Amino acid sequence: MAGDDEQAIRKVVDTWMTASQAGDIDTVLGLMTDDVVFMVPGHEPFGKEAFAAAASSLKGMRIEGRNDISEIKVLGDWAYLRNHIDIAMTLPDGTTTRRAGYTLTILTKGSDGRWRLTRDANLLTEKT
Repeated sequence: MAGDDEQAIRKVVDTWMTASQAGDIDTVLGLMTDDVVFMVPGHEPFGKEAFAAAASSLKGMRIEGRNDISEIKVLGDWAYLRNHIDIAMTLPDGTTTRRAGYTLTILTKGSDGRWRLTRDANLLTEKT
């Protein structure tokens, strides 16, 4: 069972990356709980509504990236994962920003059996 849960969590991460690169915000929003909390350096924690607003401001931006899951630990109906992400975001004018770093993510398994992000500490910083 834990192996199935780990594979399902890996699929959440893969789907998140694919949907982000495609600009599919609805799919990304479906991968998080309604009470999700994101923590990023230099900002107050924020939730799903603020995430959606920020994501909609990225329309027209090309996102490319990769991730490397370092650890997944399933503990009943919740789990955590450590992940390294490396992304490049290119504006329509061709300006590219690169960010890389680690995340620590907590997921919960809903009554529907699906895993969703509920807390995320994103430590990505700009790469030069």
